Amino acid sequence: MNKLLIGIGMFLGTTIGSYIPILWGGSLLSITSILWSVIGGIVGIWIAYRVSKYLGFI
Repeated sequence: MNKLLIGIGMFLGTTIGSYIPILWGGSLLSITSILWSVIGGIVGIWIAYRVSKYLGFI
C-alpha cells in the first residue's frame, strides 16, 4: 500500500507541477514546465510518504 500511495503522489505531483507554467502563459513543453514537474513530483512523494506514515502503512 505504501508504494501505491507514493506512486499516486508522484503522478499527481508531476501532473500538477507541469501545469503551473500555463498559469503565466507558458507551454507544457518548456524547460520551466519540466522543472516544475520535477519539483511537483518531489513534493508529491513527500506528501504521500507523510500520509502513509500517518495512516500507519510504514
